[in-house]
Amino acid sequence: MDDDGRYRDGRSDFIRGAKDIAKVAKKQVGKKVGRGVDKMADEYVKRSYKRFEEEDDDDDNAGVPGNDGGYYRNDSRANDDEGHSDSTEGHDEDDEIYEGEYQGIPRADSGKTGGMDGMAVAEAQFRDLSAFEGEVRKDREELAQQYETILQECGHGKFQWTLYFVLGLALMADGVEIFVVGFVLPSAEKDMCLSEPNKGMLGLIVYLGMMVGAFVWGGLADRIGRRQTLLISLSINSVFAFFSSFVQGYSSFLFCRLASGVGIGGSIPIVFSYYSEFLAQEKRGEHLSWLCMFWMIGGIYASAMAWAIIPHYGWSFQMGSAYQFHSWRVFVLVCAFPSVAAISALTTMPESPRFYLENGKHDEAWMILKQVHDTNMRAKGYPERVFSVTTIKTVKQMDELVNMSESAAWHEKWRLKISSVFHQVWKNFLTVFSPEYRRTTYMMMAVWFSMSFSYYGLTVWFPDMIKYLQKQEYASRTKVFVKEKVEHVTFNFTLENQVHRQGQYFNDKFMNMKMRSMVFEDSWFEECYFEDITSSNTFFKNCTFIATLFYNTDLFKYRLINCKLINSTFLHNKEGCLLSDISDENNAYMVYFVSFLGTLAVLPGNIVSALLMDKIGRLRMLAGSSVISCVSCFFLSFGNSESAMIALLCLFGGISIASWNSLDVLTVELYPSHKRTTAFGFLNALCKLAAVLGISIFTSFVGITKAVPILFASGALAAGSFLALKLPETRGQVLQ
Repeated sequence: MDDDGRYRDGRSDFIRGAKDIAKVAKKQVGKKVGRGVDKMADEYVKRSYKRFEEEDDDDDNAGVPGNDGGYYRNDSRANDDEGHSDSTEGHDEDDEIYEGEYQGIPRADSGKTGGMDGMAVAEAQFRDLSAFEGEVRKDREELAQQYETILQECGHGKFQWTLYFVLGLALMADGVEIFVVGFVLPSAEKDMCLSEPNKGMLGLIVYLGMMVGAFVWGGLADRIGRRQTLLISLSINSVFAFFSSFVQGYSSFLFCRLASGVGIGGSIPIVFSYYSEFLAQEKRGEHLSWLCMFWMIGGIYASAMAWAIIPHYGWSFQMGSAYQFHSWRVFVLVCAFPSVAAISALTTMPESPRFYLENGKHDEAWMILKQVHDTNMRAKGYPERVFSVTTIKTVKQMDELVNMSESAAWHEKWRLKISSVFHQVWKNFLTVFSPEYRRTTYMMMAVWFSMSFSYYGLTVWFPDMIKYLQKQEYASRTKVFVKEKVEHVTFNFTLENQVHRQGQYFNDKFMNMKMRSMVFEDSWFEECYFEDITSSNTFFKNCTFIATLFYNTDLFKYRLINCKLINSTFLHNKEGCLLSDISDENNAYMVYFVSFLGTLAVLPGNIVSALLMDKIGRLRMLAGSSVISCVSCFFLSFGNSESAMIALLCLFGGISIASWNSLDVLTVELYPSHKRTTAFGFLNALCKLAAVLGISIFTSFVGITKAVPILFASGALAAGSFLALKLPETRGQVLQ
């Protein structure tokens, strides 16, 4: 057989061997190094096919033997010392193998054993990959120990406290976002004529946006950096929060709040991960807990601004009937200030040095750590102290090559870059479920879900129950008038919370007045005059109107249920919506006051958790707080009054905040730096999904029964506290 025939036979045997090795790798090696090996095996075979097909198509430049018996595409390539050959592709100057690169082809004289040579090459590649994974793991372990020592040398001082307040603004913006829609709904429904389903969707859309944002920004922060990702997410939040204060339609407002939620969704996973990478082990639990206080400050800020701004309906202007800018829109605009302030402050702060070290950027990380050291030493009065670290361990990197033609259009290059980044993000997300972290991830998912389901479900159920109790108390004061006869009377005062049945009204005038929760049933109106009437929750049922004029009123025909209109006229009707809720100024103040108290009540829990986090441990704090919260749920059955419900809301919030602080610290410390924000973002996204489910389920039982929400919340908290004890304790450990 000639050389070409032997070469083709060897090539076929090689490809078969490579495919066999790929199958074996997926079943065996993949168990150790994850799905990345599966992809590498597939890529290996694809590249092998591609190279052999290129050689088949190049008949005019057929390979000829070189001095070493190998085959090259032409003589000049084989003899060029500085040239690039297939047998060296995939190697750098230090002979390091890149993932998935093809390492050469069989020689012509190995036709009979080509399959065995192919298997040997493939096995060598997989051995190299396993060795590379081992080196990376060793590098990360050494880096974790050295990084902790460096942070000890840098100390805790001015730099960390400055970063604390900067990141606190970002966390404060997240707290504000939760409350914005709930505070503006009573006013926004008037401007946008919102139905009950629309109001419900507007209340949930923020959580859905935050769910998407947490997952996306958390993943990106592990690839492009904590600081850069946080700046992008906060910018999106600020822009769409600003737009939402001006848009007029329901759909556009809904979209802006969704996009605003997507932006702020990255705040929690990035902020805690970012700050933890500047904290030494003995300070981490305490100061991460102190950072949680800014979420409480965000709630207080939102409540105070709503209290000060929204009830002042004079703070508004309008351009005809098409454009209106009322006080609640001013409130939405003011709520964007923490996010804008966080962006401005964050531009003065550096990237996380741990992120740089994980990505092989030694010099950038060293400069930042020196900045931390020098800032703290100067503030403590020791400017002469020198940063003694000269070399820091960096993690060995695997080059990921993207084939891109120089002539490709700019948008094509950006598309490939973005596609590559998101592919890397997804690949990193899958490693969260690798055998090493699978059990931890599933346990954390269960704890996050149970905590969020009960906490958000109850915190929304509390205000709804208070409103329900208010309505019940309001309905108990309803006055009923039967068969009254009124003639030639002018009504120019407010009528409220009354029911008139079988009444007769002749030549009466209803002028310049408000009607609140008024019902007229089976009544007779003859030659009456209604002018400049503003009403809410007011209806006429089975009434007869004869020669009656309605001028500049909002008593539209849909407020007249089964009524007869004889020679009656409607002129210049007011534009407005049919509102079924009681929405006066006193109730608005009550909503803001209750939210203010509920948010302020978490202050004691924040202080206790911060002081004890590093003393009793994360797991004891988490499990203990969850158990006490579970017990407190049973007191809800005694909440039969408005004041009792407010007190129970404050009690539950003050106890459960310790669980949240523990969970945030635990999540940061359980995952290594290269997948920390990815895992945190995923768990926080699951948290928002559980919040949506909890809110939807709990609020559906308002006015029906208390037992079901109480049982759901207690069961979820009990399960969460039990599972929390199965997690590993991270107190006293270096940051992975």
